[in-house]
Amino acid sequence: MATWAYPPLPAEQINREADTALARELEWLLHSLQDSLVSLKEGLQECATLLAPQEPGSTLVLSSLRSESVKGFVTRVGTKIVKGDVQLRLASLPPPRGAPSTRLNLSQSPEAPELVLRQLVSVRDLVAQSLDIVDVSTWTGDPLNARFIFSQLHLLLETISEARQMLKGDSDETRGKWWDTSATENVGSASLTKLLQYFANMYAQMFDPPLPPHLSFHLSITDSALVLVLRTLEATPLNHAQNAFSSEISLSGFSLRDRIFGSRAPTHDEAGSIFQWQGEEVRVKEKVRVESQDPSLMAVMAKLSALEHEVMRCVAALRILMGEEDTESEA
Repeated sequence: MATWAYPPLPAEQINREADTALARELEWLLHSLQDSLVSLKEGLQECATLLAPQEPGSTLVLSSLRSESVKGFVTRVGTKIVKGDVQLRLASLPPPRGAPSTRLNLSQSPEAPELVLRQLVSVRDLVAQSLDIVDVSTWTGDPLNARFIFSQLHLLLETISEARQMLKGDSDETRGKWWDTSATENVGSASLTKLLQYFANMYAQMFDPPLPPHLSFHLSITDSALVLVLRTLEATPLNHAQNAFSSEISLSGFSLRDRIFGSRAPTHDEAGSIFQWQGEEVRVKEKVRVESQDPSLMAVMAKLSALEHEVMRCVAALRILMGEEDTESEA
């Protein structure tokens, strides 16, 4: 269907009227975005409230399914784990004499180091940064300056997306590597050894009684759930490539056991890998993973996803009226 104007208008006048209409529509959009910024701020404030420390906190069960390997709970208040009591029954971790299981109890001593969830600290800080961006967009600069509002919304979109990805925790970079410490790669060997020992001692003091030697206790967030991964470790000789499983290695490269019964399937996904942990090379003997959904974090994830979608929609609408091509993926 075509629309014709009679008498015909000059092309220059048509272009001028089209530019005028586009400018009015852009001005209307900029005015309406101020209302959108108010709604975005309310949603971000709700996220900040859910992440803030509020007593009595969230008590989450951490127990393995269909086994007695892990049974216990932790209590999260804000970005910290303030209580925790976990009983372990692992084949590679003999319990203390006279005890049916190994107990991991978070120390309640005022001098004990705090168990902080770094992912939640990052999410909390990113939400605070998002609120600052909204305030700058509302109270600083010209609200009818399309270029200014566009840059602020684009920055807001990146910040909210980063917070959501941090809460999703779909990579080692976001969750934190379990074998990693706060020591930097550029520290000298002597200083590095002291730092590794310091962090090892500090982490051990979080528990009463202290953690058993060669036991890794790693808490992280994945898909809004609190995930506990326990690993029992064994030191690896320097020439582990020659000494590992030496009793089963034959000159032909195949062990007698493998030729009779076939090769054994690995017991976990890190079997055979070598890690640097607290200043020594270790191999993971046994690995157990348990998780517990956190309702508060699920609510934060849902809100961040909705806010990200809303900001993405505003950026797309503003880009169209500004006449810019969509050169970036907003998915």
